[in-house]
Formats: sequence, C-alpha cells, structure tokens
Amino acid sequence: MKNLTQLIALDIGFNELTGHLPLELCHGGVLENFTACYNNFSGSIPKSLKNCTRLHRVRLESNQLTGNVSEVFGVYPHLDYIDLSYNNFYGGLSSKWGGCRNMTSLRISNNNVSGEIPPELGKATQLRLIDLSSNQLKGAIPKDLGGLKLLYKLILNNNHLSGTIPLDIKMLSNLQILNLASNNLSGLIPKQLGECSNLFLLNLSGNKFRENIPREIGFLLSLQDLDLSCNFLTREIPRELGQLQKLETLNVSHNMLSGRIPSTFKDMLSLTAVDISSNKLQGPIPDIKAFHNASFEALRDNMGICGNASGLKPCNLPKSSKTVKRKSNKLVILIVLPLLGSLLLVFVVIGALFILRQRARKRKDEPENEQDRNIFTILGHDGKKLYENIVEATEEFNSNYCIGEGGYGTVYKAVMPTEQVVAVKKLHRSQTEKLSDFKAFEKEVCVLANIRHRNIVKMYGFCSHAKHSFLVYEFIERGSLRKIITSEEQAIEFDWMKRLNVVKGVVGALSYLHHSCSPPIIHRDITSNNILLDLEYEAHVSDFGTARLLMPDSSNWTSFAGTFGYTAPELAYTMKVTEKCDVYSFGVVTMEVMTGRHPGDLISALLSPGSSSSSSMPPIAQHALLKDVLDPRISLPKKGAAEGVVHMMKIALACLHPNPQSRPTMEKIYLDLTAKWPPLPKAFCTISLGDLFS
Repeated sequence: MKNLTQLIALDIGFNELTGHLPLELCHGGVLENFTACYNNFSGSIPKSLKNCTRLHRVRLESNQLTGNVSEVFGVYPHLDYIDLSYNNFYGGLSSKWGGCRNMTSLRISNNNVSGEIPPELGKATQLRLIDLSSNQLKGAIPKDLGGLKLLYKLILNNNHLSGTIPLDIKMLSNLQILNLASNNLSGLIPKQLGECSNLFLLNLSGNKFRENIPREIGFLLSLQDLDLSCNFLTREIPRELGQLQKLETLNVSHNMLSGRIPSTFKDMLSLTAVDISSNKLQGPIPDIKAFHNASFEALRDNMGICGNASGLKPCNLPKSSKTVKRKSNKLVILIVLPLLGSLLLVFVVIGALFILRQRARKRKDEPENEQDRNIFTILGHDGKKLYENIVEATEEFNSNYCIGEGGYGTVYKAVMPTEQVVAVKKLHRSQTEKLSDFKAFEKEVCVLANIRHRNIVKMYGFCSHAKHSFLVYEFIERGSLRKIITSEEQAIEFDWMKRLNVVKGVVGALSYLHHSCSPPIIHRDITSNNILLDLEYEAHVSDFGTARLLMPDSSNWTSFAGTFGYTAPELAYTMKVTEKCDVYSFGVVTMEVMTGRHPGDLISALLSPGSSSSSSMPPIAQHALLKDVLDPRISLPKKGAAEGVVHMMKIALACLHPNPQSRPTMEKIYLDLTAKWPPLPKAFCTISLGDLFS
C-alpha cells in the first residue's frame, strides 16, 4: 500500500476478508472512497485514515473492528456518507462530527458507543440520516438536532436515553422515520410531533411516557406505522387517530388506556395489523378487517371489549331487549323497595365488619398484597382468575402434570377451561425471592410477551402469589430436542432433513433475539433441553427470557451458571455474557443434533491445546471421517441432505472457535443458510469436503 500514493478509491466490500486493515491506507492523502463492509476485519482503524481529509464516502459496516470511536476519526470537510455499524467500536461520540458540514448520512448502530449525543451534531446541517441505535448512549436527546432541517430519518432506539423528547422536534418538517423505542424516555409525548407532517413511521415503544396520547398525532396524515406500546399512557384513545387513512400497523398495547375505541376507527381501511392488548379498553371493536382478523393475543386483557374477532364475546344486546328491561325494572322497584329498608340495617352491620376485617388483613399482609396486585396487572384484570384456573388445572402442581424441570423451576402441562393447553413454569422459591423492583419486572414481561417469532415459544405472562409464582408459555407438543435425541425410537424417526430444519429454526430464533429485538436478548442457556419440537418437527426456542426477567441488569455469568457442557469457555475468565456465548452454545447443540449425543469429547479433541500445531487442521479432522461421528442410528445422508449436514457441521465448528470474536454472528449464519447452501467462506472450512464421506 505504501506505493499507492495516488489511490483515490478502494472497494473490497462483500468478501470474507480477515485480518487488519492496511496501515498505510491513506498514505498519499488523496483517498476519497473506501469500502470494506461485510468482511471479517478486526483490529483498529489505521491512523492514516484520521488525517485523510479528502474522504467522501466510508463504508466499514459488518466487520469486527474496534477502537475508541472518538479518537480514530477526524474532521472530514468533504465527507458525504459514513457507516460504522455492526462493529465493536466503543467510547463516546466526538463533537468533531459536527464539523463534517457536508455529511448526509451518519450510521454508527450496533456498537458499544457510550456517553451522550453531542449537541454539536446539530451543526452538520446537511444530515439527512442519523442511525445511532443499539448502543449504550445515555443522557437527553439534544434540542440542537432540531436545526437539521433536511433530516428525514432519526433512529436512536435501543439505548439508555432519558429525559423528554425536545419540543424542537417540530422543526424537523422533513422527518419521515422517528424511532426512539426501548430507551428510558419519560414525560409527555409532545403534541409538537403533529407538526412533523411527513412522518410515516413513529415508534416510541418501550419507554416511560405517561398520560394521554396527544390528539395531534392524528394530524400525521402520511403515517403508516405507529407503535406506542409498553409505556404508561392513560385516558382514552383520541378520536383524531381515525383520520390516519394511510396507517397500516397500530400498536398501543401494554399501557393503561381506557374507555371505548373511537368510532372514527371504522374509516381506517388501510389498517392491516393492530394490537390493543393489556389495556383497560371497553365496548365494541371497530367493524374493519384489521380488528376482525386480529389474533386473540392482540386483543386480550382489556376491561370488556366485544365484537366479531377471535376470542371475543359478541356485542349482541338489541334495543328491544333494553326496552323490555326498562319496563320490568319499574315493576321490580315497586316490589323490592319496601324490602330495602329492612335490609339496610343488615348491610350496614355486614359492611362495617367487612371493612374492619380488610383493614386488619391489610396491616398484616400489606407487602404481599401490593406485590400480588402489581404482578397480576401484567395479564390484565383477569390475572387472578387465570391464576386460579392454572392451580386447578394442575391440581395445585401435582407431579402427575410435570413435563420437565430446569434451573429456574418445574414445568407443568395445564389444560385451561377454554381447552387451550399451556405450559406453566413454576419458579423455585429462591428465584422469586430475588424480585424487588416490580415495575421494572412488569416492563420486562411486557417486552418478552410481545416477542413474536415462529421459532420462539410464545410467552403469555406471569402470575405471582404468596404460595406460587409461575410463567405461562405456549405448549409445544413433542417436547424437548434432548428427549427426541435420547430416545432410540424417536431418534430413528428424526431423519436428516428434519434435523437440518430444526437447526435452521434455532438459527432464525437466535438471529431474531440478537439482532431484531430492541434491546437485544441474550438467551444465556441454549441447550437441547431448551429447544422444543412441535408435531411438524419445527423448532421452538424456550426459556429465552427467564434469566432476563429475574436478573434484568445482570451481565455477569456468575448470576446464572448456564448448563455444563454448553457454556462458552471464555466465561471461566471474563464472567461477561455476550451474544457470542449463545453462538458457542448453538455450536454445541448443532453437533449434538448431528452426532446424536452430546459432543463433549469431540469438542475437547477439536479445541485441545496444540491440536493444530503441525497443521491448520485439527487431528480429529485429519484422521476421522464425518461419517464416523454422525448419529449411527440412522443411515448416512444422501444428496441434498449430505451437503446440508456438511454445511451445518462446518458452521458448528466455526461457532466453537475459542476466540469469541472469531465466531460468526447469528445474523451472518442466518443469511448464509437462507442463501440455499452457497460455497462456504474460508471461516467455516475447518474440514475439507473431500475428506468427509470418502
């Protein structure tokens, strides 16, 4: 690179390149365009790039680059576009970015950037796009961003931002996308948002906004997606929202909204998806397709909504019956009125005794009752009824209903009065005693209950009582993957295509938890026991939120030791839980599926010190054939299945790399698998194809 003093553009993106970026990258000082995205580069940014003042376009996203983001970049007067997303940069955002007066796009999402958003960023007046999502940013949103008149996309979700939304937001008249989800923002939703007339996506979910939804939101006539879920919003839904003729998705779930759904909603014909669950709404649902087709989960846990939709009672009280009722009421009054006087004294005495008894009970059990009330509100006003139903369905957790046991509790099968079957994880007493901040706990349940993925077990909610505390999940028919693998009879039915499909399902689930959830969710305990199979052999990852619920602020593995044989080796000395811990556990499970047993000895041989001292290939890969380690209970895979098994085993080996940073992300694995078995990148080629089945 030293001789390339006239290098103006370098594009090496979308490869599988590894190692460090060249030190003399901008040796001549004339580099303008540099693209190295979607590789596996590690290490820091070359110092020569800091003084490369002619830079116009920089794309380094989706690598493993590191370094203090406030120190490795300078001021670039000509810079138009920079993307540093999906790396390992840390440190705070520098005020120098405000000096890039020609910059139109700034993307630094999915890193470990901390500190506050610098107000000086408001001086980069050509900015059209800012994406700082999925970092560790804190503090308030600077009001100075209101000076970015050209800004059309502001994405700050999944951080730790606090305070209120600045009223200067109204100055962003070109704003089309505003995503502030999953922060600690509070106060009122500003009515000034109604002046951002070009908004078509507004996501304020997972914050602490209170009081009413401002009616001015109904003036955003271009709005297509509106998500205000998981806040503390109260009062009625404003009728002005019915003016949103272009709205396609609406989520106001997990708030404290009350009253009726406005009649104006009948005009929202573009609406395709709606979620109003876990509020205090009443009355009929709007007579439009979105509500009629909504799932029961999207409508459940309200005070008394009715209508033609799944799980709701019909609104069928005709006017004629009301008239008859009024007439009969007059007759009843004439008959009953004389009796009221004689009964009044009895009621007064009973009432007084009841009040005295309640006061005595409150003084005795006040902490426990407060706890019950807070916890039961998660599932709405029928929470206590649900508790009673589950206790009755399991005969107070009789061992006859037990279907499994884990580190946090025992799992039971319960058939509800509606004939719906659920799985109930009754928590050990030692776990529930750790709960202290019930408001924070409710918010965690809210987030986890909203997770929807075909390969993740649905979580319905949580119930707590002085006697029992339990989580309620979707019931998956075949049970655990471990149960299938360890059963001789069931393992024979579990053919190679089914096994490949199961692994692909787990990849999809983990990719979703790591990269699509906001904030990301680390499972912490991926094992064959926590992967359930339905009747179609589709995989469903379970127990994805238990660790997060019981220890929402813990990133220390000592708080939860995982399962021996599945935990990543670095935890012995780092004690730090990351997504790469899940990646390692996934590698173990994948090998378990393919070999039909826990691959402990195989992994030890592959990763033992000195195993590759004389060759780039471990001894087991040199001397053992893949066919010798595959599950012997079923015949060897053929054709497409064979290619898939080879592919999966290579991915598993890459996931078991001793260095966490060298393991692929679940997102990369997901993209790799959905490409229908393309040629494998070198990172996966620990075993050569020619040696596997010869």
